[in-house]
Amino acid sequence: MTIKKVERRIKIKFRIRKKVNGTAERPRLSVFRSNKQIYAQVINDIDGKTLASASSLGLEKLAKIEQAKKVGALLAEKAKAAGVESVVFDRNGYLYHGRVQALAEGAREGGLNF
Repeated sequence: MTIKKVERRIKIKFRIRKKVNGTAERPRLSVFRSNKQIYAQVINDIDGKTLASASSLGLEKLAKIEQAKKVGALLAEKAKAAGVESVVFDRNGYLYHGRVQALAEGAREGGLNF
């Protein structure tokens, strides 16, 4: 029986989420990557609230890697405005490569610690 790509990612996602949890002091930065867009949220899992979010909607003229880097920088700016300095990175089952890595680097350059 073959495992599809999405099913494999979901298995990896649950394995990661067993260990990674967001708190009020250090919320979780969650990444979702579709074929065309990339989305990121800073989430406090204890209260179940999203503190900041950003997406690549409206940045279609840039290359996908550049979109991801801008989304990371924008998210860092919004998170700092919400009083968040450090986060736990949740790659959501995606490999830490390409757009996910670019988003993380953009967030680090924006001032988030993880």
